[in-house]
Amino acid sequence: MKILMLFLSMAVIFAACQPKQTGKSTEQVQAQIFLDQYNQRYQELSKASQLAQWQLNTRIVPGDTTSEKLAGEADEAYAAFTGSKENIDSAKKYLGLKDKLTPLQEREFETILFYAGASPAVAGDIVPRKIQAQNAQTGLLYGFKYTIDQKTVTTGEIDEILETSPDLSKRRKAWLASKEVGKVLKEGLDSLQFLRNKSVQTLGYKNFFDYNAKEYGMDQDEILDLTHRFIKEVWPLYRELHTWARYELANKYHQPVPEYIPADWLPNRWGQDWTQLVNVEGLNIDKVLQEKGVTWMAKEGEAFYQSIGFDALPGSFWAKSSLYPVPADSPFTKNNHASAWHIDLDKDVRSLQSITPTTGYWSTVLHEFGHIFYFLSYSNPDVPYVLRNGANRGFHEAFGTMMGLASLQKPFLAGRGLVAADLKTNDTLKLLQEALDYIVHIPWGSGVMTEFEYQLYAKNLPEDEYNKAWWELVKKYQGIVPPVERDETYCDAATKTHINDDAAQYYDYSIANILVFQFHEYIAKNILKQDPHATNYWGNKGVGDFLKKVMSPGASIDWRDLMRSTIQQDMSAQAMMNYFEPLMGYLKKVNAGREYTLPEQINF
Repeated sequence: MKILMLFLSMAVIFAACQPKQTGKSTEQVQAQIFLDQYNQRYQELSKASQLAQWQLNTRIVPGDTTSEKLAGEADEAYAAFTGSKENIDSAKKYLGLKDKLTPLQEREFETILFYAGASPAVAGDIVPRKIQAQNAQTGLLYGFKYTIDQKTVTTGEIDEILETSPDLSKRRKAWLASKEVGKVLKEGLDSLQFLRNKSVQTLGYKNFFDYNAKEYGMDQDEILDLTHRFIKEVWPLYRELHTWARYELANKYHQPVPEYIPADWLPNRWGQDWTQLVNVEGLNIDKVLQEKGVTWMAKEGEAFYQSIGFDALPGSFWAKSSLYPVPADSPFTKNNHASAWHIDLDKDVRSLQSITPTTGYWSTVLHEFGHIFYFLSYSNPDVPYVLRNGANRGFHEAFGTMMGLASLQKPFLAGRGLVAADLKTNDTLKLLQEALDYIVHIPWGSGVMTEFEYQLYAKNLPEDEYNKAWWELVKKYQGIVPPVERDETYCDAATKTHINDDAAQYYDYSIANILVFQFHEYIAKNILKQDPHATNYWGNKGVGDFLKKVMSPGASIDWRDLMRSTIQQDMSAQAMMNYFEPLMGYLKKVNAGREYTLPEQINF
């Protein structure tokens, strides 16, 4: 009787799993069982890692390494799971049957295999060696003692000199001091080049650069083609900005106009941001924000998103976030870099900020809350945990940045009573300052950084050519030269943190900047019916409906399909150029009769 009952029970279970009962193929059913188990465990370990990292970043007690130890253990458990041989083998097996899977299942398995590439168990001792090398490199970078005239200085003090000092001698010393750390980082970068490549090559990727490109559904050559196109599209305006800057800086420092810009003349250590070259008066709202206070700023951030149709933030957001500066007498400190956190890949969302009543932080609040509402939008039953991310790596940053940009436009500020409705501002100067950020960044991010790391990982750039290759790219794409000869003793590329600890994906920032203007232009023209330079998103439910449509799928569909279905465009810098078109005419007049040293067209 027991045998008969067991047989009947097994028959019921077997019948329940058959395709005719579920409408799915046997492969889809089996794949879904694996995916459900994977997603559950993935969420558990991701949550544990995020909670440990949250503690580490929000409560820093001098001499106490407990949080660091717990965070390390949680991260190791997460890495062991995502990189396990079992998960790699299963993902490969099911991807071999992808013609029998649903499109969503295929994306999940591709993502599982991609995540495994960060720490594949099949790479053996390469993974722990890579982790050790990266941690050592980060320790050298952040533990380095910078000096000027034998006096220890911070990177903040170096930056302040470059942003404000008119003394060329002082500027040169500061710039040179900022590059000394490259000497101690060069050997470590050479090791990481080998270890990062070897780690991902065990899973069939060509190299570490190619591996990172795959998250976009592209290969290394397609990424290069895309970033080259960005540079080509913005080049005419960058060439005007470069010419304008050469003459402005020469006048400022009372020097002959240089053929290329000396690196120590610019207000940024890498020449990636020139906004400090102009001062725009009129839209500074520091005074009114000081009157309203930091709590008002945070609540107003939530109110903005509610005004366009998003739900209020969960109560846990306000209870668990760390939004304000730590008191001076506090026994602990915290990371002061603003960030947004998706703790459990569901409704536990938090933000780490140190909100101060300044114009800059006003846009930062809107930016970080943009990430938060993006998290909540794709935390829905249609998006598996492993796909709860931006449509591509650039999307998250794009929407945060777009909200920050919109929050500083005059109609938006006037609508909130932060500036007078009849305020007079120099709109051309404001546009120039924005271009010195967004346009100037493209040749740097899509050119110098992207191509250096392409050469490093895809072409196995030799250690004794690091500096030579770096400065060739800087001159070609940025039109910048070092103030003194730079030999191979140095590794000036490694002075940029991303080369060490966020490698081979710096083009994400360029992609984000491109997307900002594509989506902003679409919203301004098609929903608000307003000038993209003077918008007010507040209270427009159509804007919210559009953003939800873009945000809610997360990474469950291809980002290219998402763009075509929402704004009917492929990724392009044309919208960015449309935004800055009024500036082009202005700069051509200013530069009339001046010598241009960058070529009319950029060759790759």
